[in-house]
Amino acid sequence: SLQMLDAFVGYLRIIGPMDGEAMRGLMARAAQSKPMLTYFYTMAEKVLNDPNSPFRSDELLIPVLETVIASPSFDEYEKMAPAYDLQLASQNRIGRPANDFRFTLASGARQSLYGIKAEYTLLFLHNPGCPMCREIMQELTASPMLTEMIERRALRVLALYPDEDLGEWRRHFDEIPASWINAYDAGCTIEKGRLYSLRAIPALYLLDSRKQVLLKDVTEVAQVEELIDRRG
Repeated sequence: SLQMLDAFVGYLRIIGPMDGEAMRGLMARAAQSKPMLTYFYTMAEKVLNDPNSPFRSDELLIPVLETVIASPSFDEYEKMAPAYDLQLASQNRIGRPANDFRFTLASGARQSLYGIKAEYTLLFLHNPGCPMCREIMQELTASPMLTEMIERRALRVLALYPDEDLGEWRRHFDEIPASWINAYDAGCTIEKGRLYSLRAIPALYLLDSRKQVLLKDVTEVAQVEELIDRRG
């Protein structure tokens, strides 16, 4: 019900988007009853796992999914969907190394994510011609701070097209700024290997010089600016 959804969102406001331990404690209590655990799992899918939810958080979703998978109240069939979601949510967690992959340039040359040398790498997963992707590109290019960092190569932007239609990618090729790395994922290895979640595109991942994840699957350019600014 709407009331139960409001109660769940109210709890999320209290604990914040990264407090997985608080969620783990709550789930330990919920696990004592299958109806209660089912309720939390349903709410988590709606609020924490929906790409369009403002409360989306893998750090809070993971304890919910792990509790469901560990629960004897659910059979193997019921655990299939949460197991799949857990595998995706567990990739590229904040503060951990990003999954490496190889990408292909227009010339046919292949490089790797970890081969990019810069203080910061911004991975921009996009689809050519998508309106929200265009908005993010405009915001990135309009940012004086990020533009200056790109110019002195302290920040490298990897615009990656993860799908198969290369004709579409080539048609929109010139829309990507020349100062960015404009590439595609030959053979769709990211999707096949579930290396990154492609449920919501566009998506931005900010990585540090060691390719540790600083921001995961965001769409707000302001978040990128704020985090870099905060790190000095």
